[in-house]
This record gives sequence, structure tokens and C-alpha cells, in this order.
Amino acid sequence: MSDCQKPADIVQGENAQLDFSQSMSYGDYLQLDAILGAQKPLSPTHDEMLFIIQHQTSELWMKLMLHELRAAIANVAHDELGSAFKKLARVSKIMEQLVHAWDVLATMTPPEYSAMRPYLANSSGFQSAQYRCIEFSLGNKNAAMLKPHAHRPDLLATVQAAFEAPSLYDEALRLLARRGLPVPASHTERDWTQGYAENDAVESAWLTVYRNPKQYWDLYQLGEELTDLEDAFRLWRFRHVTTVERVIGFKRGTGGTGGVSYLRKMLDVVLFPEIWKLRTNL
Repeated sequence: MSDCQKPADIVQGENAQLDFSQSMSYGDYLQLDAILGAQKPLSPTHDEMLFIIQHQTSELWMKLMLHELRAAIANVAHDELGSAFKKLARVSKIMEQLVHAWDVLATMTPPEYSAMRPYLANSSGFQSAQYRCIEFSLGNKNAAMLKPHAHRPDLLATVQAAFEAPSLYDEALRLLARRGLPVPASHTERDWTQGYAENDAVESAWLTVYRNPKQYWDLYQLGEELTDLEDAFRLWRFRHVTTVERVIGFKRGTGGTGGVSYLRKMLDVVLFPEIWKLRTNL
């Protein structure tokens, strides 16, 4: 005689709540009707559902990334490094999720994508407001990237705020200066809308930190958190370009860029240059 309980008996024995006619359910809390009803393929092709869900889930991860990144920047600005480290570590883990998302999209073959591509018109991830906020928050400022959002004043205001605010690296350098390290004023009080310019004095300040980790342990850890973050971001960019090349080859992107040629140029963008350069001089 078996000692195994039937599934129905297990549920009854746990006294699980089964009636949600008068209380909030799992689906209610997560608003699953709205989320699961947001996939509206425009083409008759089977594979468009993959394309939509991959990009929608990536946007959800980016929403969380911005939530953590904005809070981490505020933490660094207020010398709350313990809290910042936790959030930056989470941002790096979110980047890992975004990297692996490309693995799923890469299962789409060129003929499968070509069948649905005409239905995308000029829409492109290049136009993602959240991705642009992430890039701006990490210091890759470019005024031209405000233009894709000009038709939506609400989105433009959000992207503009990220464009005009100090980036994570800007706040890190201001923190170094507050700790007495010789970061030049040109890099602690400047026009935050301008792209970051690499500076030898900034590298020297970071070198002081890295040569004296016991004295500057939290700043040393901050440097490594920044390294982890950019490392993960580079992997995301690399998987992006290889997936695009695998699926569409060297066709132009739907948003008008050169596609792979544009994405390869973005691989050369360094967010925290002195953090990487100092390793040669240690």
C-alpha cells in the first residue's frame, strides 16, 4: 500500500486559500491581465510572439535597473556607499538577465525574422526611452538621442532629466573629491549634458585608491562595482551585435541605423575610462 498522498489531499491538508471572490489573488496583485494581454502581434507569423515578449521582458528588467540605478546614484551622492553597493550589485545581475535574453531571441532564424520585419515599420530598440535613460545615467550623453522622444512630452521629460543629471560616474568622482582626493574641478562641477572626457588627474586619484585599498576600502570597492557594471554592460552590447548579425546580417536596422555597423561602433564606448586604464599602471 503506497504512503504517497494524492495531490488533492496535499492541497486540502495545507489549508490553502482557493476562493478569491472576495480577496486579492496573485494575478490581481501582479496585474497579469494587463501584462499578458499586452502582446499584440501585427503579422501572421508564429515567431513574432517571441520577438514581442523578449523585448517587453527586457523593458521590464530595464525598469527595475533604472529603479536601482537612480537610487544608487543618490546613495553615492549622499556618501551612503553600503546601500549603493547592494543596488549596483543588483544592477549587474539584472544586466546578466538582459545578456541571456539574447540567447532566446537568437533562436529566431533569418527567414523567420524577415517574415515579420515589414510589420515593425520604423520601430526599433534604438528608440527605447528606458535604455536611453540607462545610458545617460551611466554617462554616455548624446543630445541627438533626445529627438526620438520629442513626439511624447512625458517620455521626453524623463529622458531629458537623465540627460541633465550627473551620471553615476560623475557622482563617484565628486565623492572622491569630497574624500580629499585631487579630482579636478573640471570633473566635479561641469555641464552634465556633455559627454565625459578622460582625464589624467582623475586616473591618478583612482590610482591612489587602488594602491592603498586598506585606507580607501569603500572607494576601492566602489571602483570594482563600477568595473563589474561596465563589464556586464559590455557583454550585453556584444551579445546584441552578434544576435543582430546572426538574424539579419548586415541589413540596415528598422530604426535607420547601419545595424551591425552601428552596434559595433558602440562596443568601443567606454563608460568609466580611468577605471580601466589604471590597471595598466598599477
